[in-house]
Amino acid sequence: MRLALPSVPRDFLPSTSVCLLARIFTGIVFLWTGGVRLMDIGAFVKILSSCSLLPDAVIFPVAIGLPVMQLVAGVGLVLDLRGSLKVSCCVLLISLAVLAYGILSNVNPDCSFFSAGPMIAQNSLPSALLRDVGLLVVMLYLLLGERARRQAWRYE
Repeated sequence: MRLALPSVPRDFLPSTSVCLLARIFTGIVFLWTGGVRLMDIGAFVKILSSCSLLPDAVIFPVAIGLPVMQLVAGVGLVLDLRGSLKVSCCVLLISLAVLAYGILSNVNPDCSFFSAGPMIAQNSLPSALLRDVGLLVVMLYLLLGERARRQAWRYE
């Protein structure tokens, strides 16, 4: 069953250059976060352990798999590969869910989408949540713009 979304008005159709810049920006963010995590895998394993969401047996595979997914998604966003925007949104939604869990359970580890350095400096999960939501808004705008462009091409 497909989710029926309302059609997007032509006036809302984002310009190609705005979409390109937003895609490249988002792709660079994904490449940066994935690269930073892979460069210091030990710190990321400690972060995942402190979140207490995963069994110990899967922490290391997740600590490797998540940054690799971020790198692949980042390359896909920069190169405008099909499906990369949806995969990126899913990775970010998982991060938002972990952050929300951390806030609700009064845990204060860096479980955010971004690396440990910026979070230790800020020591604030709510600010990380707002930052990740901002990135998600950009990505949802891109998804909506992508859908609108497909509709416009279909009817031309």
